[in-house]
Amino acid sequence: MSHTVMQILLAAIVVLPLLGAVAALLPAPPGLKGKSPGQAVLRHGVTVTGAVLGLSVALAAGFDHDDPARMQATTDISWIPALGIRIHLGVDGVSLPLLVLTALLTFLSALYSYFKMPDGPSPKAFVALILVLESGTLASFAVLDLMLFFLAFEMVLIPMYFLIARWGGDGRERAAWRFILYTLLGSVVMLLGLLLIGIKGGTFDMVALATDNGSGLSHTTQLVAVLAIGVGLAVKAPMWPLHSWLPDAHTAAPTVGSVLLAGVLLKMGTYGFVRILLPITPDGVHTFAPYLAAFAVVGIIYGSLVCLALARSGAGGDLKRLIAYSSVGHMGFVLLGIATLTPTGVNGALFANIAHGLITGLLFFLVGAVKDRYGTSDLDRLSGASGAALYGKAPRLGGLLAFGAVASLGLPGLAGFWGEMLAMFGSFEPAEGLSRPAYLTFMVIAGFGTLLTAAYMLIVVRRVCMGGDGETGSHPGGHGGGSAPAPTSLPDVQTYEFAAWTPLVALTVLAGLWPAALLGLTDPAVQQLLRGGN
Repeated sequence: MSHTVMQILLAAIVVLPLLGAVAALLPAPPGLKGKSPGQAVLRHGVTVTGAVLGLSVALAAGFDHDDPARMQATTDISWIPALGIRIHLGVDGVSLPLLVLTALLTFLSALYSYFKMPDGPSPKAFVALILVLESGTLASFAVLDLMLFFLAFEMVLIPMYFLIARWGGDGRERAAWRFILYTLLGSVVMLLGLLLIGIKGGTFDMVALATDNGSGLSHTTQLVAVLAIGVGLAVKAPMWPLHSWLPDAHTAAPTVGSVLLAGVLLKMGTYGFVRILLPITPDGVHTFAPYLAAFAVVGIIYGSLVCLALARSGAGGDLKRLIAYSSVGHMGFVLLGIATLTPTGVNGALFANIAHGLITGLLFFLVGAVKDRYGTSDLDRLSGASGAALYGKAPRLGGLLAFGAVASLGLPGLAGFWGEMLAMFGSFEPAEGLSRPAYLTFMVIAGFGTLLTAAYMLIVVRRVCMGGDGETGSHPGGHGGGSAPAPTSLPDVQTYEFAAWTPLVALTVLAGLWPAALLGLTDPAVQQLLRGGN
C-alpha cells in the first residue's frame, strides 16, 4: 500500500470519530430516523465506530510487517511554529496493536449500547462522548509530538467523567470526581516533565528525541523528567498506590464505560512509559527502574489480596469492584515488564497490555450482563442456594464467565499467560546495571501473585456459576440489601451479546495459541526503542 494511502488512513482513523461526534449532536436526516431519534443516533455510533475499525484493519493490512520498527503512515507538518509543535503522526509495531484494540473495543461497546443503552440522559450526548473518547485514545497512540500526546492524553478525561457521572450507577458523582481529580493532578505534573524535556532537548518531536537517546539531557534533567512524567503516567496506568480512583470509577461506570476504561484508557499510561521514557530518558529510567518494579509487585499482591477479601462469603463484595482491583494486579505485571528494561520484559508488558484489554473488557461485559439480569453485582446475592448459579440458569453466560476467569488467571494457551510469563522472564535476567537479586525477589513475589489470582478467580466462578456457598444466599452485610427472591431462570446470552463478545473470546484464544503474531510486531520496535530509536 502506498505511503499516501497509509497517511490518509491514519489521519482518518484519528479525525473520523471527532467528525462523527459533531454529527451525532445534529438532527438525524429525514429517512434515517428509524423508530426514534434515539435509535438513529445509536445506529450512527455503530456506523462511525465500525468505519473506524474497518480503517484500522486496512491500516494493519497495509502495514509493512517486515519492518515494524520503522514509523509508517507518517504525517509531519508544522502546527505552532513559535513553539516548535508539529502535527506528527505515525505507527510502528508498538502502537499498531493498541490502535486496532481501541477501534475494536469502541465498536463492540457501540454495538452493545445500540441494544442495551444504559439508563441516563440523551443518547445523542452518550454517542458523542463515546466518539470523542475514541478519538482521544486513538490520537494518544498515533501522535509523535510530546505536546500533542499531552493534548490527546487529556482529551479522554472529560468524556469519561460525563459517562460515569451521567450514565453510571450508585455513587457515580463521587466516583467521577475522584477520577477527574486524580488524573488531572497527575497530568499537571506530567506536563511539567514534558515541557522540561522539550525545552532542554530543543524539540518536542518524540522520534528526534528518541534518536538522541537522552544525549542532550543531563542526568539531573532526566531524573526530574522521569519522576514528573512517570507520576502522571502511573496515575493513568494505574500503579499502586496511585490507583484508588479506579475501583470507584469501575463500580459506578456503565458497562461500556468500564470496558473502555479497562480496555484502552489504562493502556495510555503504560504506553507512555514505553514510547516516551524508555528511549528519551534512558539514564533516568535506569535509576528509577528498581523502584518502579517494587511498586509493581506490591500492586500485584495488593490487588490480589483485596480481590480475595472481596470474593469471600459474607464480605459483601461487588463483582465489578473485584474485577477493577484485579486490573491493579494485572497492570502491575505490565509495569514490572517495563521496569526490567529488557526486550523480553517490555515485549511481555506490551503483550499483557493487549491481553488485559481483551480479557478484562470481556469480563466487564459479562458482569454487566449478570447485573442487568439479576439486578445486582453483589457477590453474596449472586451466590449461595438462592443466587445466580449460572451453570444451571444461564449455562452459556456461566461458561463465558468461567472462560474469562481462567483467561484472566493466566491459563497457558490463552492470551493472559504470555505477557505475565515474559514479564517474569525479564525479571530473571534484568538489564545490565540492575540488581539481579532484587529482580529475582520481584519475580518470586509476582509468581506468588499469579497463585493468588487463580485463587480469587476460581472462588468467583464457584460462587457465581455454581452457587457454591452452601448457604442460604443473601447476607445482611451485602451491598445488595435484602434477600429478594432469585429468578428460577435467567435469559441466556442474547444474539447481540454473542456479536459483541465473540471477537474478544476468539482473539483471546488466538493470541494465546499464536503469540508470535503480536510479538513479531512489537519485538523489532522494542529493540529499536531500547537502543534509543537507532
